[in-house]
Amino acid sequence: MEIFREFTFEAAHRLPNVPEGHKCARLHGHSYRVTVHVSGDVDPHSGWVMDFGDLKKAVEPIRDRLDHHYLNEVPGLENPTSEVLARWIWDRLAGSLPLSAVGVRETCTSGCVYRGDR
Repeated sequence: MEIFREFTFEAAHRLPNVPEGHKCARLHGHSYRVTVHVSGDVDPHSGWVMDFGDLKKAVEPIRDRLDHHYLNEVPGLENPTSEVLARWIWDRLAGSLPLSAVGVRETCTSGCVYRGDR
């Protein structure tokens, strides 16, 4: 079984490695939507994989580190593409949650899903 919890944050960034003249080289911001998926067996007593509240608690420090910040200044996010951000979030949660995927949407129509290194 797989469950997920979404969280949102607002942040600014620029992409330093895009071709000259690319619009994403300029400072801009996004309303990010991140989905953290965990998987496991459903506990027969509780009826759930894990408490959604526990999932929220695990994610909250990461959200706080990103919300209303300039992502390029966060260590490890010097080139803050959605792909780099998804892996960065995964790396900070992997030790404490049975992760199956981290999704990052930077617009209503664009994003990525990271499922760990396979």
